[in-house]
Amino acid sequence: MSTPTPRRRAERPASRSPIDWAHRRVESWTEQWPERWTAWKSRAEAVGRSRVPLFVWVGIVMAGTAMLVCAMVPVGPEWFGGVGSVAVSSAYVWGLAVRTGGRPVVFGCLALAMGITVLVLDRESLRTGAAVLTCVVTAVLAVMATVPAVRLRHAAREATYATGLAAIGSLAVVGFEPVITLARFEYTTLALALLGAFGVVYRLGAGLHGLGRRGTLTVVIGAALLAVTLAYAELLREYGTEGVVSTLFDAVGWTRTHLGAFPRPIETLLGIPALAWGCHMRARRRQGWWVCAFGVAATASVSQALLNPSVSLLESGLSVLYGLAVGLVLGFLVIRTDLALTGPRGARARRAEEAAAVRPEPRRTRALL
Repeated sequence: MSTPTPRRRAERPASRSPIDWAHRRVESWTEQWPERWTAWKSRAEAVGRSRVPLFVWVGIVMAGTAMLVCAMVPVGPEWFGGVGSVAVSSAYVWGLAVRTGGRPVVFGCLALAMGITVLVLDRESLRTGAAVLTCVVTAVLAVMATVPAVRLRHAAREATYATGLAAIGSLAVVGFEPVITLARFEYTTLALALLGAFGVVYRLGAGLHGLGRRGTLTVVIGAALLAVTLAYAELLREYGTEGVVSTLFDAVGWTRTHLGAFPRPIETLLGIPALAWGCHMRARRRQGWWVCAFGVAATASVSQALLNPSVSLLESGLSVLYGLAVGLVLGFLVIRTDLALTGPRGARARRAEEAAAVRPEPRRTRALL
């Protein structure tokens, strides 16, 4: 009998250690990283081109505004005011970065982190600084969010739109509960808003050489009007004679008694007319941006409207509305004068001029630069 050959035992594979398994997983993930990154990037770009970011932005602003209104009533928990201010201010920083061609994700997240830090630490200096930044960003964004206006009604729409954005920002400014000296806060935020607006317009207008004679004259007149308005108000407050001051105060008092409020002077005399005329001019020539820059006099004034504790909410709202109405009337007069001096004569020629006023600009939700 033949002896059976012994079977060889099958060699078992060496047991894989957790370290080897993790190493192979990392290698596999690293090899697939370029493809995954490309897929994620394409999806993010597709979402960015859609209306999803706009809907999210509007939802955040509306939710923050609702919280701020509830905090002013007051209804709901105490943290509504601070959280609403952070939400609105972060959304406004995001919107300004988008409009000026910046990095909205970076600056939006930075603004959110700063806002959360302000709420957690709860210091007067931090809350006041956050209110200043919110006021400045609101004033600049409200002007930058406008589009060219071919006709007078379009100019009125843009001025109203900017005023509405600034009004929501004023709620966020108050929500931080800053500790301020009112005059100093107003001058500081107005100066910073003007610097920010002119910095952006300098890039949009292709530098100072893009002004031309007409643009230079407009900027000089606007700066002189701004300086005279501020200086006259300050001189009246400090050195005005009793008769002049009492006469002006009597007029203001009569208006507040019979109409409920008095229009804010810098908004009425400079900001709204400049914004309406600038949007109208932007449809025809880029120098209109230099005129629009003075519109921050209106948007900054509106964003400061709720800071005076001696003025009620109703009176503050009425003063903004009266300033918008009177300012639009003045703006229409300036536009009509401009068209009469430089535009064609006759109704048919004016209609032809409006049809030709198609200077292209990006949409309201797209970058200007």
